Amino acid sequence: MGLRLDMMAAAMPLARVQDLARGAEDAGFGTVWFTESGRTAYLSCAAAGLATTRVGIGTAIAVAFPRSPMITAKVAWELAESTGGRFTLGLGTQVKAHVERRYSSTYAPPGPRLKEYVLALKAIFRAFRGEERLSFDGDHYSFSLLPAQWSPGPIDVEDPPIYISAVLPWMTRMAGAVCDGIHIHPFHSPQYVADVQVPNLVKGAAGEGRTIDDVTLVCPVMTAVGDT
Repeated sequence: MGLRLDMMAAAMPLARVQDLARGAEDAGFGTVWFTESGRTAYLSCAAAGLATTRVGIGTAIAVAFPRSPMITAKVAWELAESTGGRFTLGLGTQVKAHVERRYSSTYAPPGPRLKEYVLALKAIFRAFRGEERLSFDGDHYSFSLLPAQWSPGPIDVEDPPIYISAVLPWMTRMAGAVCDGIHIHPFHSPQYVADVQVPNLVKGAAGEGRTIDDVTLVCPVMTAVGDT
């Protein structure tokens, strides 16, 4: 288990995104994560990826439910391809008011819906590679049609890793069970992470024959810098 220093970027114009990404790469950061507050995280990732060659690029966090898993899968697939495998897909539920009133989308039940979303993405990725016919039928999402001309087809890099944001025990266990990584909420305490999230991450992973080493933890740390 290693430790890596990443950067989280606020919303900004795409030209500035490229300058920031180049600077982060030159400074040795592991990944530049883009939020989805006032801007579209995926477009920021595309701009950053085209301006760099080494640094990781990811969403932290893209709001899942307003977009169909098929749309998200295609965007993530193209970003993985265009960055040479440097893209990581970070997804979250947001909160009910934003999903229902800002995006006019369905929110409940957020935990099971997000788990199914992740499983649907994995099924779609397998279909893109031609490993199996698209056939996913869940409680919230169903996919059974992917004509060849509508599929992006295989890519020469691995599937984009899927991380989710999680705070409470159920969602943390779900991250351990089916995801490649977890984004800890920026408002956290070391005690909560150690006493609640890590044990539930271990429990969720163990239930699927995995270990905590199979799940990457992204833990934002708020800092204030300046002359002292």
